Amino acid sequence: MKDYIYVHEAQIRLLGDIFGNKAVIKSLESNRRRTEASIQKALMRLSEKQRLMILYQYGFTDGNAHTPEETALYLGIGQKEAKQMGALALRTLRSPLCSKELKNLLSEDEYTAARSSTLNAHYTSPVVIRSIYEAVEKMGFQSGNILEPSMGIGNFFGMLPSGMADSRLYGVELDSITGRIAKKLYPQADITVAGFETTDRRDFYDLAVGNVPFGQYKVNDKAYNKLGFSIHNYFFAKAIDQVRPGGIVAFVTSRYTMDSKDSTARKHMAERADLLGAIRLPNNAFRANAGTDVVSDIIFLQKRDRPADIEPAWVQLGKTEDGFDINQYFVDHPEMVLGELTTESTQYGREELTVAPIEDTSLADQLAEAVQHIEGQYTEVEVETPDIADVENEKHILPADPDVKNFSYTVVDGEVFYRENSVMTQVELSDTAKGRVTGMVELRQIVNDLIQQQLEDYPDADIKATQERLNAAYDAFAAKYGLLNDRKNGRLFEQDSSYYLLCSLENLDEQGQLKSKAAMFTKRTIRPERTVTSVDTPSEALAVSIGERGKVDLPYMAELLGTPGDYGRITTELSGVIFKDPAADPTDPEAGWQMADEYLSGDVRAKLRMAQFATETNPEFAVNVDALIKAQPRELEASEIDVRLGATWLDPSIVQQFMMETFQPPYRIRYNNAITVRYSPYTSEWRISNKSATGFGDIMATETYGTRRANAYKILEDTLNLRDSRVYDTIVEDGKEKRVLNQNETTLAQQKQQAIKDAFAGWVWKDPQRRALLVKKYNELFNSTRPREYDGGHIHFVGMNPEINLREHQRNAIAHVLYGHNTLLAHEVGAGKTFEMAAAAMESKRLGLCQKSLFVVPNHLTEQWAAEFLHLYPNAKLLVTSKKDFEPGNRKTFCSRIATGDYDAVIIGHSQFEKIPLSAERQERLIQEQMDEIEEAIEEAKEQAGEHFTVKQLEKLRKTLKQKLEKLQATDRKDDVVTFEQLGVDRLFVDESQNYKNLFLYTKMRNVAGLSTSEAQKSSDMFGKCRYLDEITGGRGVIFATGTPISNSMTEMYTLMRYLQYNTLQQKGLTHFDAWASTFGETTTAIELAPEGTGYRARTRFAKFFNVPELMAMFKEAADIKTSDQLNLPVPEAKFETVVVKPSEIQKDMVQALSERAAEVHSGSVDPSVDNMLKITSDGRKIGLDQRLMNSALPDDPSSKLNACVNNVLRIWNDTKEQKLTQLIFCDMSTPKGDGSFNVYDDIRSKLLNAGVPEQEIEFIHNADTENKKAELFSKVRSGQVRVLLGSTAKMGAGTNVQTLLVAVHHLDVGWRPSDMTQRNGRIIRQGNQNKQVYVYNYVTEGTFDGYLWQTLESKQKFISQIMTSKSPMRSCDDIDEQALSYAEIKALCAGDPRIREKMDLDVQVAKLKVLRGDFQNQKYRLEDKLLKTFPEEIQKQKTRIAALQQDSQTAAAHPQDKENFCGMTIKGMVYDDKKVAGERLLLARQEMPNADMMLLGTYRGFELNIRFDSFKNEHQAVLRAELSYPVSLGDDARGNITRLDNAIDNFADRIADAENALQNLEQQKQAAEIEVAKPFAQEEELAEKSARLAELNALLNIDRDRSSSQDAPEETEKTESPAPRPSVLAALEEKVNQSEPVKPFRSYYDKDGDAR
Repeated sequence: MKDYIYVHEAQIRLLGDIFGNKAVIKSLESNRRRTEASIQKALMRLSEKQRLMILYQYGFTDGNAHTPEETALYLGIGQKEAKQMGALALRTLRSPLCSKELKNLLSEDEYTAARSSTLNAHYTSPVVIRSIYEAVEKMGFQSGNILEPSMGIGNFFGMLPSGMADSRLYGVELDSITGRIAKKLYPQADITVAGFETTDRRDFYDLAVGNVPFGQYKVNDKAYNKLGFSIHNYFFAKAIDQVRPGGIVAFVTSRYTMDSKDSTARKHMAERADLLGAIRLPNNAFRANAGTDVVSDIIFLQKRDRPADIEPAWVQLGKTEDGFDINQYFVDHPEMVLGELTTESTQYGREELTVAPIEDTSLADQLAEAVQHIEGQYTEVEVETPDIADVENEKHILPADPDVKNFSYTVVDGEVFYRENSVMTQVELSDTAKGRVTGMVELRQIVNDLIQQQLEDYPDADIKATQERLNAAYDAFAAKYGLLNDRKNGRLFEQDSSYYLLCSLENLDEQGQLKSKAAMFTKRTIRPERTVTSVDTPSEALAVSIGERGKVDLPYMAELLGTPGDYGRITTELSGVIFKDPAADPTDPEAGWQMADEYLSGDVRAKLRMAQFATETNPEFAVNVDALIKAQPRELEASEIDVRLGATWLDPSIVQQFMMETFQPPYRIRYNNAITVRYSPYTSEWRISNKSATGFGDIMATETYGTRRANAYKILEDTLNLRDSRVYDTIVEDGKEKRVLNQNETTLAQQKQQAIKDAFAGWVWKDPQRRALLVKKYNELFNSTRPREYDGGHIHFVGMNPEINLREHQRNAIAHVLYGHNTLLAHEVGAGKTFEMAAAAMESKRLGLCQKSLFVVPNHLTEQWAAEFLHLYPNAKLLVTSKKDFEPGNRKTFCSRIATGDYDAVIIGHSQFEKIPLSAERQERLIQEQMDEIEEAIEEAKEQAGEHFTVKQLEKLRKTLKQKLEKLQATDRKDDVVTFEQLGVDRLFVDESQNYKNLFLYTKMRNVAGLSTSEAQKSSDMFGKCRYLDEITGGRGVIFATGTPISNSMTEMYTLMRYLQYNTLQQKGLTHFDAWASTFGETTTAIELAPEGTGYRARTRFAKFFNVPELMAMFKEAADIKTSDQLNLPVPEAKFETVVVKPSEIQKDMVQALSERAAEVHSGSVDPSVDNMLKITSDGRKIGLDQRLMNSALPDDPSSKLNACVNNVLRIWNDTKEQKLTQLIFCDMSTPKGDGSFNVYDDIRSKLLNAGVPEQEIEFIHNADTENKKAELFSKVRSGQVRVLLGSTAKMGAGTNVQTLLVAVHHLDVGWRPSDMTQRNGRIIRQGNQNKQVYVYNYVTEGTFDGYLWQTLESKQKFISQIMTSKSPMRSCDDIDEQALSYAEIKALCAGDPRIREKMDLDVQVAKLKVLRGDFQNQKYRLEDKLLKTFPEEIQKQKTRIAALQQDSQTAAAHPQDKENFCGMTIKGMVYDDKKVAGERLLLARQEMPNADMMLLGTYRGFELNIRFDSFKNEHQAVLRAELSYPVSLGDDARGNITRLDNAIDNFADRIADAENALQNLEQQKQAAEIEVAKPFAQEEELAEKSARLAELNALLNIDRDRSSSQDAPEETEKTESPAPRPSVLAALEEKVNQSEPVKPFRSYYDKDGDAR
């Protein structure tokens, strides 16, 4: 720098541009050396090129200042680049980083001297400022909190009208020099010298005014980053949030805010604020001040009290009469454009819209006129105060202090005030109450200071001093007013937003007494925010970027490396670790970078196609292609893929081809495509047209693949629609028609259905071309997903309690929530889901991924959740709801607190969540969208002829939706109902999400077990909210957590996918349940006796799921599955013991009686209302539990399982007296009624009391009928005051935390579902249990239903384990659902002899096989008759017809009709040579007919000519006869009739071809019949084998007696069709009858080595 000779003048020029005021600079001359040193330091902050540019442009090199054009030439760069570079250099020099070097150059006096100067580069014309204030004044604004963001030196403050002088002014200015000057100019204003993004006073200001900065660059504000707005739109979005509801925003902005083609920002504004008006200024409005000609707008907005899902006209653009595209508002209000719309050429040669000023008009006058059209009404804040004189009132209200948190108490001059938005209201309290609140406010302040100091990592000495202050203040408060958690203190302070934070300062014992002070009093409890400012390597920069920004942020990484703007090193060194997504903007080097784990997961096939396409034009994407090729899932082969009929990804043409090749319809049907297969994606329905076109004669359709009652095409259609084929008869009963299932015909149809399925399975892969096509399509659709592995190792968890270390699986799950889409935390009970969800919410907010998290938790756990949340994050801002908040009077206030408060998390109970509805507008819109979709579908269907079925289905669907819509519109709208959208929630966490599994689904399947088509309102409500969050967050806003995601059936997985992966289902075409089920599941149907014993029913269930790995890959994109085999949780070791007791003689007799009852029900001799199978099942369970449940007068069997349980409980109670260990007894049946009747609970209690257990140590969960009583009871169990607790799964399952001293759990009965047992055992095998070993007892009474029920549970558990395993799943697995006992099972159970079960199964199977053989023989006889008689006759007939046609063809050829000359016609002996005359004579002959009979007229072209009247068709006909007859309809046209006769004679070629085809078809039918006749009965061997075994069993069991006199066994007639056997669930009974342990103990999902059991 010393080498430059003209340095000083250049410095003055440069500082003048930096500081904006030459006057200020003059004083710098006195200290040139200091100035020079400061400038030198500042210039070193620039890049080399920028530095060269500044030195040349300002004359450091030659003393002359140079224009940007000259500088560009000097540097050899373009003018545009030079301009941008210059602006960037100045911005850097003005930035805080450089200005700290230059700040020292200005003294206090110099700033004061600059008071009257005009510094602002964005200087706003005074006339514009005046008009804005005029408009606001006209609305009624007089005073309030006024914000000017980007204020410069504060021109708006300087021109504040005197009428608004009482207002409080708040300014924000990024530029440090300008900001400091503004502070000197307006010392009474609160001015922040920093970026707008660093301030946040939500709902605080009454008015925001200013001239917002404009440009295409974005501001890094975490809370708004996801909106992606450019700077001017960002200022609008943030300002709207900062003003209170009813507040005004009046900004000057570029015309692109209103005119941008992208309407996203305007939509965002319109949802939150009303447009009061806008004024478009002429292009010279700023010329005098800023020296630029730009088109600017003044926009006036008023904030709504809650967001609304609306889109007013001004969101979109419109066209003026002259064809200009401008905002619709200006099209509708041309008077608000203050000039003439025209175009001008820009420096880039483009035509740009501009507003030319109107000559001889004054802008001030135009603005004064325009302001009159701005509509708006400003209302001051309403405050609810006691009814006293106005003068008094004024004392009660103060403007809000921005340092007091919204919804908080504060103390001003000894009085208590409560802040709500922009005002603080005095609260009238007694002296004691005032003392309490003042004390708590002081404590809150100290706690906040302490939190802040910990976050900012103050030295230990400072932290210790604050902790001492806190200790002293707390001790003083507690001595005077008691605990903070005391009810009195709580009542006074619960409305304060920090109430739960104060409560967390005390650790209470089970009785609510102080156990200890919280760790915050003595330790650091908050992990500080350590800001990394520089790193050495790109990989370190990447780790910091992911941890701090949640993404690959190249500009941030380059800054950390000290090379801003230079990305070459980063992208080179991290090649293969980060990838650029080809879908991002290719011209933007910063856009679209992703981590490898994100880029190389998801739909990797689609990504590979895109990368290959991008590589063609841009070789840099070759690295993507290489990496993606390695990441492709292995291509599945045909043998691994299951394709079922009805899979909706199959093209209908494939099914059509199968149908034609397999059913071989007659030639005419194939030729005309008369039978077609169609699929409607809207209703997910398959349809086959003209199913009966082949008639009864078609062997394939009515014999091979169909029956006479249900032909092959009907059965195929049923199969495609996943329905079992059924045949019904119509009978008349009491004068009414009734449809009843035809047993035999249905069995036959279902056998044919199986034959069609088998035929398809054999056919589908046969053709190599078809095979290649289908394999490719399946792999593309379903085998393209690679689940992402999430790594949470780099997450910093700022603000978390450093004493708590999250385990690896928890960190990874949090990473899944942060970086993935909607997530299901499917973690074993006790895996720490609460901490995972809390940490995910806090990190999401810190990274700007979400603004407000809502936690929906079971009602009784809200406060427990808050406590755990604050334990993890002591500085979290929580709002916890109670029932009281949702009482009608409080609901609105409370919801507005959620909407306007700046909370990290809002915790709400399940039932309260349902009370916040989605807005009616959104519900209407959702229904309307569905209706529009259906309208389109109807149109589409009508265009495709023959789609009537679809139209009918769709019309029906539309009708239902219309009714729903009308119902919505009819309800009286309540204005005070706050809707879900208005809460501002953008992340939803749902704990125990299995409560929402009953989501309505539409299916064409008939009564499939496990499918719920009933609508649970809470589930539909949740589904609507999930759809809304998907829309606003791009599918990242919903997190479900549950320990039992699949409790009963695989179909629950579909429901979870609907909630969390709706978009994935849409992409794969699986949104419809039937589409999902046809791709991954198979149903089987068995005909069985209805449980009530009133006839038969067809029971369909999902028997199998296949293609499971692809289903799981898709599911695992959302599901984070962690099972006990993966977690190795610190839980006690459980010892499982099955206590087996022998039944008493009475129990044996009772079980035998059940057998007789079942036989009576089965035979139909008892009214189902008196007795039925369900009743028998229930009684069977009771007998197993205790015989006195059947009859309380029976004796108490000393060896019953109930007494065995009591003895066990007593033994353990005695052994663990010293440690006061506790036990749980689970029993779902026979709960206490309180009416004196016998029940198991009271019986156990009285026996324990008699044995010396103190009364207060035994409790029933049923006595704790409120949340408070429950909490009290649980605390007594945890402390050992209550040592035996009895309860049912429903009341004592999830949410029962009593594990501390639990040593044993006793299962007196068994739940139907594995999840019941998982929840029961999860009470004891749980973290926090002080015992190293615990005991689980299962009680079983031999020879009763107990063994069967445990076995059922085992098989259900096996299924769930197959799915929930962490290992790669099998390709297919069996499903389960709730099973009711069948007749055969009851018989076998009652007898305790597995041979009876085998005999019963054989009875059913042999009867079924005999029906099938009978039908086979009937079919064979029918076909033999056809082969002997029908076919030979038909074939001979057809041959004779062909010969006759050929003969007649020769006759016609011998008498040709010449076009020119008529060949003549003989009628009644006369020859007519003229065509017209002959025709007229023929018409005359018509009238001469004496009757309708055939009458000979003469001859024509060698054929006999006859005439007759056809009374059926009501017409006269001419009949030409030779070997065969050819009738021709006669009309009234003489010549036309002759032409018709010629046509009849001339088309013999077609007739002969048709006849030959018919002959060929008959030959084919005959061949098919010969093949069918030659086939033996396929199951002949099976029938013989089973009949023999049945005879053997009958002999063995000595029950082969006359069936007609016995009701013990089902009659072997067609009537007794009963279920196909289930998988044997009676394994226990198949062991030796006298074995002592008939069942395995039920453990959890996995055994020790982690294999699914």
